[in-house]
Amino acid sequence: PTRWYRRRQRQMCIRDRYQIALTMAPAIGPITARKLIKEAGSAKGVFQLTRASLENIPGIGPQLSASLRAPSLLEKAARELEFIQKYQIAPLFLDDQEYPKRLKECEDAPILIYVRGKTEMDASRILSVVGTRRASSYGKERCRSIVLELSERIEDLVIVSGLAFGIDIIAHRAALEAGIPTLAVLGHGLHTLYPHAHRETAKRITSQGALMTDFPSGMGPERNNFLRRNRIIAGMADATLVVESAASGGALITAAMASSYQRDVLAVPGRTTDDRSRGCNRLIKENVAAMVESAEDVIRHLNWKDNESLMQKRSAQQISFTNRERQLLELMTIH
Repeated sequence: PTRWYRRRQRQMCIRDRYQIALTMAPAIGPITARKLIKEAGSAKGVFQLTRASLENIPGIGPQLSASLRAPSLLEKAARELEFIQKYQIAPLFLDDQEYPKRLKECEDAPILIYVRGKTEMDASRILSVVGTRRASSYGKERCRSIVLELSERIEDLVIVSGLAFGIDIIAHRAALEAGIPTLAVLGHGLHTLYPHAHRETAKRITSQGALMTDFPSGMGPERNNFLRRNRIIAGMADATLVVESAASGGALITAAMASSYQRDVLAVPGRTTDDRSRGCNRLIKENVAAMVESAEDVIRHLNWKDNESLMQKRSAQQISFTNRERQLLELMTIH
């Protein structure tokens, strides 16, 4: 059994190296990568094709063919494999059983994602929560309240967000507070963490959820990366909830992506004079998003069912007092 296990691990490493290398090839995105795999049968098969065979594939010219056949590509992938093994990061390829099913449905889903932590990525109920980095006290309160109440009423719930300042980090911390899994989708490789101020929260997320990215180590938090990671936030969930957003920004891009994936979009309304609510109000006004004022609205719109045992447990906790607490309560209610 030991020899079999070691042989299987070596085979997996070889497979992973070719899969990683394919994602590192310049100018080859997920749609082109899918086309190549379909032609060759596997990621390894892509690298075994002759240059002429590669160039015969529609959309693959001499330049892309040359980049795929460069020895440095597999060498770079081998170093990445060493990194993820050292730090216990799981590479999930598109055809792996563990690859998130909801994300796999999206045409432009990454063919490889890196996951650090442990959580159920195919939970019964997954909600993405996004919003402005400059959240108001109103936005923070609404975000936290909705996540906490959902955790009390909905079983097998996962909260997804982007670990950014503002609404994102409030959503993650509310999930951690409630004891439910949360996924943080990053716009960089797992060799670093941005923003650094959220490092402690990220550590907690890896024990109660996971950090996820489609970027290899060495890729820093560049601006365009965050736009690219938004498709994962949108594709991972049943619905995307926008809590606060200006007239433009990443949260609205995520909402647009969710809509393009035929996923529900929800939005919390705000004052018409508040710049931080203009995006949400417009989503509602243009019938792109359903208006959400509370967890009840989320549950009703998504047709989720309350878990009665969770609610009963919460009710019991709320009405359970010690004798001393009952005495104090009686004193406080005497007129």
